[in-house]
Amino acid sequence: MTSHTTRLANLSSVQHSSDAAPGLRGTGVGLRVPHYQDFLREPVDVTWLEVHSENYFGDGGYDLHVLTLLRRDYPISLHGVGLGLGSAQGYRQDHIDRLKRLTERIEPALVSEHLCWGSVAGRSLHDLLPMPLNQSSLNLLSDRIDDLQTQLKRRVLIENVSTYIRFRNDQMSEAEFLAQLALRTGCGIVLDINNLYVNQINHQESATEALWTLTRLPAGSIGEIHLAGHRQMDGCLIDDHGSHVAEPVWDLFRQSSSLLGMEIPVLIEWDTHIPALPVLLAEVQKAEQYRNATQSQNREITNALP
Repeated sequence: MTSHTTRLANLSSVQHSSDAAPGLRGTGVGLRVPHYQDFLREPVDVTWLEVHSENYFGDGGYDLHVLTLLRRDYPISLHGVGLGLGSAQGYRQDHIDRLKRLTERIEPALVSEHLCWGSVAGRSLHDLLPMPLNQSSLNLLSDRIDDLQTQLKRRVLIENVSTYIRFRNDQMSEAEFLAQLALRTGCGIVLDINNLYVNQINHQESATEALWTLTRLPAGSIGEIHLAGHRQMDGCLIDDHGSHVAEPVWDLFRQSSSLLGMEIPVLIEWDTHIPALPVLLAEVQKAEQYRNATQSQNREITNALP
């Protein structure tokens, strides 16, 4: 296990972001294949794009060609879904090597992964599976994140995931776990508001309490916010990224905007039942309206202070 002193020394070789990821401002969207031609045809009114890293690991091909073209006009965020940082036997060097090559080629504004495991004996289960929230997991994840940031020579953001089980030996909340990871490794956090709400309903947890926990982190720890849709099935909520952002999630987003400030970039995710681009852009405009309204309210409160 890497010592605390060694971690602090390692941080000196890692490039850390400022309060928000450089180049990412406002609200972006996830770039998906059905919208390639929309973006190639003419400028689209979004400030940045996010892609799933693994879809662009090849040394060539149409997908990488499109991304290489679009990176000239839009800052890019690389969002990984397959590394499985918490997998006991599935954390693969070849995956990191491919991510490093892609990072060097695209020069993204930020790189992120998930707080999860996803492999057994080198075989990927193609899912974002929940970690036990205990000291052993924290030590494992801290070492893995240290290693990843050192190899990529940059700060990495870690996203909270939606879960459908909790472990009996959990020793802390997910927000407390993420906070400890950020403090120990210097990593950033992708705060997925939809996942907070899904977990609130599925586990009777307080999403507002989680937000308060994360606000106590050093400024700049939260580098990106995600918004997405979910569906109800068999008495629980499923994080399927296949619909409009639900109203309770917008409510939490307004809370987060008030608590965390306005400079954190926001992403609208829509990965299944992908609609026409104007539908996605309407969600972008809604996010911007909420952010601007919160900013105006905060300004009024500040001006009213003696």
